[in-house]
Amino acid sequence: MVVGLAGDLGTGKTTLVRGVLHARGVRGPIKSPTYALVEHYELSSLYFYHFDFYRFMSVDEWDAAGMSDYFRDDCVCIVEWPERVRDRLPVSDIELSLSYSPSGQGRQLEAYARSRSGERCLKRLASVAR
Repeated sequence: MVVGLAGDLGTGKTTLVRGVLHARGVRGPIKSPTYALVEHYELSSLYFYHFDFYRFMSVDEWDAAGMSDYFRDDCVCIVEWPERVRDRLPVSDIELSLSYSPSGQGRQLEAYARSRSGERCLKRLASVAR
């Protein structure tokens, strides 16, 4: 599962990922991968990778860092700043976009499914949220 997470600086992308990981039982600090590029978390038999490509100036940095090795069938990859590596990134199953609300209070989240797996995931989340 590949999840693209877009939004301006400060809209809460990393905070959203922290919330997801805490909800899945991860304890302890959850760091932003801005400087490390990727943080890894094991969730049962699933590998969870949190990427941040904000610092990438060229898609060629993807190749030099060996990023394609992380995108496998046994992984969930959440990618902040996916637009910086769009030419190399596998197609997202889900695209999330965070923005400041027009009132200036809080944030807005838009979610789009881009695959059947993404559709199933969003339907499941919608049913749990009710």
